[in-house]
Amino acid sequence: MNLFERKPQQAVEAGVTFLDGDFRITRPGTFVRCAATKAPIPIEELRYWDVDTQEAYATPEALLERRGFKLKK
Repeated sequence: MNLFERKPQQAVEAGVTFLDGDFRITRPGTFVRCAATKAPIPIEELRYWDVDTQEAYATPEALLERRGFKLKK
């Protein structure tokens, strides 16, 4: 194994503090859970969160759903 190769990580839920425009990992892990769908979101793909409620969301639609908006399909 090369010194710079990443070791495979076990799928562990991370602890995250959400900030305005950024987040800070407080407990190492590979994913967080969507507050609306409970789906795992890989840390590398985390794009949507709410600072006030400290919740992560998989998609913008999941955030709207969590806030009680009904989306037409």
